[in-house]
Amino acid sequence: MVRSLLDKLPAAAQAYLEKGKIDEVECVIADLAGVARGKAMPGPKFAEQTHFYMPNSVFLQTITGDWTNIPGMPYTEPDMVLTPDFSTATAAPWTADWTLQVIHDIHDQEGNPVGTAPRNVLKRVVGLFEAQGLTPIVAPEMEFYLVAPNTDPAKEVEPPMGRSGRKAAAKQAYSMSAVDEYGPVIDDIYDFAEAQGFEIDGIMQEGGAGQIELNMRHGDPVRLADEIFFFKRMIREAALRHNCYATFMAKPIQNEPGSAMHIHHSVVETKGGRNIFTDEQGEDSEAFLHFIGGMQRHLPSVVALLAPYVNSYRRYVRDFAAPINLEWGRDNRTTGLRVPVSSPHSRRVENRIAGMDCNPYLAIAGSLACGWLGMEERLPPAPAFDGDAYDSDEGIPRTFGEALPLFAEATAVRDVLGGEFCKVYEAVKEAEYTEFLQVISPWEREHLLLNV
Repeated sequence: MVRSLLDKLPAAAQAYLEKGKIDEVECVIADLAGVARGKAMPGPKFAEQTHFYMPNSVFLQTITGDWTNIPGMPYTEPDMVLTPDFSTATAAPWTADWTLQVIHDIHDQEGNPVGTAPRNVLKRVVGLFEAQGLTPIVAPEMEFYLVAPNTDPAKEVEPPMGRSGRKAAAKQAYSMSAVDEYGPVIDDIYDFAEAQGFEIDGIMQEGGAGQIELNMRHGDPVRLADEIFFFKRMIREAALRHNCYATFMAKPIQNEPGSAMHIHHSVVETKGGRNIFTDEQGEDSEAFLHFIGGMQRHLPSVVALLAPYVNSYRRYVRDFAAPINLEWGRDNRTTGLRVPVSSPHSRRVENRIAGMDCNPYLAIAGSLACGWLGMEERLPPAPAFDGDAYDSDEGIPRTFGEALPLFAEATAVRDVLGGEFCKVYEAVKEAEYTEFLQVISPWEREHLLLNV
């Protein structure tokens, strides 16, 4: 690869390439589900070209791989122009050869950002803050399960076998011994992250059997969504090396906790970096309260982004460490919106609604959009909740069939996210939901076949 191209790469990617000659470059984007789409090409070939093309139908695919027709949008599959964002270049250290991954920017042939691309949706929302001299900051938490290999969809998912020869046990939250049971997978995650230049803030055992939480450093929303996009693939590869699967499904195992992607938010002034969630006396600012008010008002409209599949709603179970409300409280994990213990400088609000099965670009975009609308509309929040919020009224849709109409009717949110994207997302998700309704579950066969 030519020297001028190498100089464009982040330090971690340059250090990786110093150890060997680049064989292949994977040119990738995230589709609506957050699946990596793109093409691979030899390193020298990548160095010779400035862009490549991909049909826009990649954003019309459902999770099953089918394509959706959008009312009023002719299906002609025009090419989009994909241009490498060299700041995202990172190693693929699990491959047998020397491979680099690069996320690409997506424009139409006139040079306009493609509105249906999830990464562009997030950039659009971040741009609203930037236009007012503000910078949103997020810190995601990733929860996922390591599970035994499962090649038969009809078979229930089971915990993995640990180094002791026993299956991982549930109800071992924060146990160091439980994490050690699958230490080789964790070691590879750390090694891969270091090779990719990603900083992990911490890894711990969660409450489910084989369930892990990985915390990330706070920072720019687009960069962190890029890292989650890369992390999901990397964690799966680390697990496969040790005869297990990593799953980001919201509720993979019956009677176990679900997996969330909690999102911490703050907003700072672009010049100077002052946290606008804190006033001059170190107390909650009006902007902070309005941000919470916006989330309470508008989050039901974007739950279809935060919980994008029918399985997502199995996570919302009372007393299963998952929120079922939009109350906010201080240091209270029973509320959907939690204000963690922090200094005034670090004041933030944590959205606990999103599941780990979400597309990180879209979940972060939707969550920030709600807070931004709250500040724009100067929406006051309800009083902070004291006590067990599971005793409060449920504030979020409990099925995907309820969530999608709320998204379809949310004019203010759709204006922020972009009408073209919302129309496509709604059609794709409607197609997925319709297909799911044709599937007859084992529960139905067991209890209804001969009893009703």
